Amino acid sequence: MLKAVFLDRDGVINRKAPTEDEYVTRWEEMEILPGVAEAIALLQRSGFQVYILTNQRSVAKGLLTIRELEALHEQLCSWLAQRGAGIDGVYYCPHDLAPPCDCRKPKPGMILRAAREHNVELRTSWMVGDSISDMEAGRQAGCQTVYVSSNGKPAGNAVDLVAPSLLTAAHRIRERTAAAHGDGFEPTNGS
Repeated sequence: MLKAVFLDRDGVINRKAPTEDEYVTRWEEMEILPGVAEAIALLQRSGFQVYILTNQRSVAKGLLTIRELEALHEQLCSWLAQRGAGIDGVYYCPHDLAPPCDCRKPKPGMILRAAREHNVELRTSWMVGDSISDMEAGRQAGCQTVYVSSNGKPAGNAVDLVAPSLLTAAHRIRERTAAAHGDGFEPTNGS
């Protein structure tokens, strides 16, 4: 079985829209965060598949179509691939908050689907996100979790690691995985 890192999109790969009721709906609005391509490449060199898992309520709100969302993700994956950071798959939930669905995080549906479709072993995999719902989805699926935040660990929520950026998260995942396997890997400074 394969091991994977599941990445939330907004807030981990790209800068979030300025307010909660705004959404990134066009490539021109997609501001990739520093170190993202390097982080994804590092995870892949460390033996991980990399998947993007994202709640995209903007579709339910009529701000963009499924086709437009998929085209945006194709551009994102192409941009990353040109920088040596391939994405193995993109999963999204286009639904609104109600009625409830099985794919919208904090439900683990997207993780479980990706794992089933790509033969991923969840206990050796990681969910990386910037929200409590990301952490809950990872936990429910049986993954280890990394909370990306410059403000530290969320109150009252159990997470395995906290990192200020995806690049630091990638270094910490690599170090933790190497230490667990006792492969003689010497940890880096975690950048």
